[in-house]
Amino acid sequence: MAKNNPTLADYRYSAALDTKSNGKPKGDGFDLKRFDPAAKPFSSGDKTRDKAAVEALAAELDGLQNLFYADRRFKLLVILQGTDTSGKDGTIRGVFGQMSALGVHTIGWKAPTEPERAHDYLWRIHAQVPAQGEVTIFNRSQYEDVLVPVVSGWITPEQTAQRYAHINDFERMLTETGTVVCKFLLHISKEEQRVRLQERLDDPTKHWKFAIGDLDARKHWDDYQAAYSAAVAATGTPWAPWTIVPADSKVHRNLMIATSLKKTLTDLKLRYPEGDPKLAKLIVE
Repeated sequence: MAKNNPTLADYRYSAALDTKSNGKPKGDGFDLKRFDPAAKPFSSGDKTRDKAAVEALAAELDGLQNLFYADRRFKLLVILQGTDTSGKDGTIRGVFGQMSALGVHTIGWKAPTEPERAHDYLWRIHAQVPAQGEVTIFNRSQYEDVLVPVVSGWITPEQTAQRYAHINDFERMLTETGTVVCKFLLHISKEEQRVRLQERLDDPTKHWKFAIGDLDARKHWDDYQAAYSAAVAATGTPWAPWTIVPADSKVHRNLMIATSLKKTLTDLKLRYPEGDPKLAKLIVE
């Protein structure tokens, strides 16, 4: 996708709703291949300036998060979804690293445990959504349940469609009860993934990040890209749209996500609660 003056809206996907099928997204008009993972639509063209902009935005987000916690009218759920090495951990460090630990939580989702598998697949997700005034960041998310099982052939197309509907209804319920849902798909190229995986192998301090399973998943690159496209098409909704983030550049990735979150929080018109009138003339001795 190319545009002289790109905006966040150009990278946001929300499908039209089909009134003939109970308001489900039509799921048409989206293809991940239209987005260049190496693009830098929000870059100044200078890496040093971009890094400084990210740091400045991170500081602003810290202030906005404090106001968000004090306001307590909303809840914020940030979903970071992407292939291995797409930069979910790096985003958390670069964008949210300056935020106070007060009211900010990060959840890293892995394969479900036995107790979790004994429940429906959204049970564990629902238990971790933010409370009033909180910011919760999902490193991976419920979307793993329409990616890995689809590529692996563990669920049928009918079951996949059913899960899309479950997720849409779940996210609609969250938004209708005060949760702002921001979904970011970190979009990297197959070549960039190769480079990052090799870096993990070559650097002893990064060996802990490498798993043989990453190579197995890489063999199914095209299948996963198709699964991501289908998931975004089916679950990009007016209440919880997707933002596609070109992420071959780590700095640009952070810049775009920080810019988007600043706009989201600013648009909420947050305010501090009114103070207790009894405190107006109180003097601490």
